[in-house]
Amino acid sequence: MTDQTQKQVLLELKDYSITFKTPDGDVKAVSNMNLTVRRGERIAIVGESGSGKSQTFLGIMGLLAKNGQTSGQALLEGRDVLSLKPRELDKVRGKDMAMVFQDPMTALNPSLKISRQLTEQLEIHRGFTARAASVEALDMLKRVGIPDPDRRFNLYPHELSGGMRQRIVIAMALLTKPKLLIADEPTTALDVTIQAQILDLFNDLTAEMNTALLMITHDLGVVAGLADRVAVMYAGRIVEEAPVDELFEKPAHPYTAALHAAIPRPDQDVDDLVVIPGRPPNLQHLPKGCNFSPRCPKVEDDCIDRPPQLETLAPQHCAACFHPFPRREELLTHA
Repeated sequence: MTDQTQKQVLLELKDYSITFKTPDGDVKAVSNMNLTVRRGERIAIVGESGSGKSQTFLGIMGLLAKNGQTSGQALLEGRDVLSLKPRELDKVRGKDMAMVFQDPMTALNPSLKISRQLTEQLEIHRGFTARAASVEALDMLKRVGIPDPDRRFNLYPHELSGGMRQRIVIAMALLTKPKLLIADEPTTALDVTIQAQILDLFNDLTAEMNTALLMITHDLGVVAGLADRVAVMYAGRIVEEAPVDELFEKPAHPYTAALHAAIPRPDQDVDDLVVIPGRPPNLQHLPKGCNFSPRCPKVEDDCIDRPPQLETLAPQHCAACFHPFPRREELLTHA
């Protein structure tokens, strides 16, 4: 990595793992993850429920359940946030990195008006006076597309629609102008029209503020017009990472290809919808070899004997697979 590239690095995960202690034994939710996020970059983290996507970033934010433990490093501008004490982390969390949660009703305090929940961010993290915070918060409500913001500024969360509540949560996260914004399934509970509006909002505002965006989703279709790069997770590991166009055009890992095939298409009959056979593995009893081997259509003996490591297939494209799908150039060579 050149000095110039290193200066652009915002977040770097090194051998990052998360383990949960349970009465039945340890559960390794994330295993030896390595990921680099650059300033202003938009990365999608994709995978089925239970693949470790959300836990990865809850760990970085210091929001794991009490039985969760992190190891490795999570370097934010070279500073390991995993080693920070709670008071030190409070100064970073919300200011330098912020998170938008899937359900805005659990992210918003039902007993406080929207105005207080917005202005509090600015007063704590940016030292604004109450008056200045109100002016800034109202401006942000306009920018996230809240109609009649002056009136809605003094409403309670239950008085707003689901789409408006999600916009409020996004406004709260962006008010402090964080360097890193983590969005955890932010469009799942919204209808398709509102989903598109929210994704456009993320696109515009993160570009305007040069904020790096980590979008966590189980839907590969959501990321096509938003992400610069995609990391695909399965059973706590990254199994493929590539620029978004490359991933859609030339998926290398069978799991990525299966996710891609499972995206519903307008011209597709319901009976022709593709499903991935089987179920994700039990994280307490992972296969000896590749975690995807019990469900993989390309499984061979070596897949069962030992786990594959991420290997570079092309510039910025790597996959953890002994038998990746042939690249287009290879297909042409052997045609």
